[in-house]
Amino acid sequence: MVLKVFEDRASLGQAAAEQAATAIRRALAGRGHARIIAATAASQLEFLDALTKARGIDWSKVEAFHLDEYIGLPVTHPGSFRKMLLEQLVQKTGIANYHLLDGDAADPSEVVRRVGHDLASRPVDIAFLGIGENGHIAFNDPPADFLTEEPYIIVNLDEACRQQQVGEAWFADISQVPKQAISMSARQILKATEILAVVPGPRKAQAVKACFEGPIGPLAPASILRQHPNATIYLDKNSAALLGPALTEFC
Repeated sequence: MVLKVFEDRASLGQAAAEQAATAIRRALAGRGHARIIAATAASQLEFLDALTKARGIDWSKVEAFHLDEYIGLPVTHPGSFRKMLLEQLVQKTGIANYHLLDGDAADPSEVVRRVGHDLASRPVDIAFLGIGENGHIAFNDPPADFLTEEPYIIVNLDEACRQQQVGEAWFADISQVPKQAISMSARQILKATEILAVVPGPRKAQAVKACFEGPIGPLAPASILRQHPNATIYLDKNSAALLGPALTEFC
């Protein structure tokens, strides 16, 4: 695992997008197609904007999955991750082969089964992640399930996670934030050939310190990324503020 620190969100997003684009081009050149997992949140805006402008990618040959979605939230809601995926990635690139997690389906467990089967059918070239204020990856809140091999799971969201969504202005108050979600499992995320996490902002500093300086374990879900042989964590000076200098690579 490599921790890279940048001056600001814009330079972080551009550098992360260059690495992501290189991975996608490599997969396209080697096999004629690429499979990606995309994170959708306020923290990913600069990164996804830069990635969608990258040259030399035939997006018609890219298959995309996303990490998580609230249960019971319509795709028209501003906080819907499906809505963000469509607006921030799919519509900008013309990706035709994408898999949405329909969180307001009549039977979310059927969505978990169906999309999970598609995801697990072949290897994923690169996964794009964020890290939550409570250290979560996808919606694997602490204590995260580090054991399940299921591709997607239904999870209960903790209060810190739900409050973060209010803080990011997706919901007016915590009573409007759903209490459950569909989430890619931690072990499924680790199955990607390459992992790239984009984690800017001062509100992430405590989680970054806990996950990358503390012990690896379910109480710091993103700490599991330290077990992956090809994971790069992109930080800005604010999210890296509490880390010891020996851990980081300043760019």
